[in-house]
Amino acid sequence: MELESYFEFIGDEAIRIAGTRMGIETVLRDYYQGASPEEIVLHYPTLTLEQIHATITYCLANEEKVGAYLQQVKQRQEDAWEEQQRHPSEFLQELRKRLHRLRRELDRGKTETSSTAVR
Repeated sequence: MELESYFEFIGDEAIRIAGTRMGIETVLRDYYQGASPEEIVLHYPTLTLEQIHATITYCLANEEKVGAYLQQVKQRQEDAWEEQQRHPSEFLQELRKRLHRLRRELDRGKTETSSTAVR
């Protein structure tokens, strides 16, 4: 079996593990953080040990190509995060308002508790 047959190459945008929606970056993140293939398979039970070994082998055999791909993924994630910060959804805006309101209420409660404790 060809090593590439373990993956779906979606243009320059994504390299997914065949038959899944998982990008190789997910497995490689755990691998780079020191997890063994056996530990990684416990984190992602929809993957097989064979798929994890294939992902690591593909990475090691194509270090430059995979390194460039991982940089692109990281850049897209950072761009998406920055866009979300500039234009948050209505849902996120509402959550932030609630959080701000709760923090004010907690701070008021702490101030009132402190002043009564001093008396």
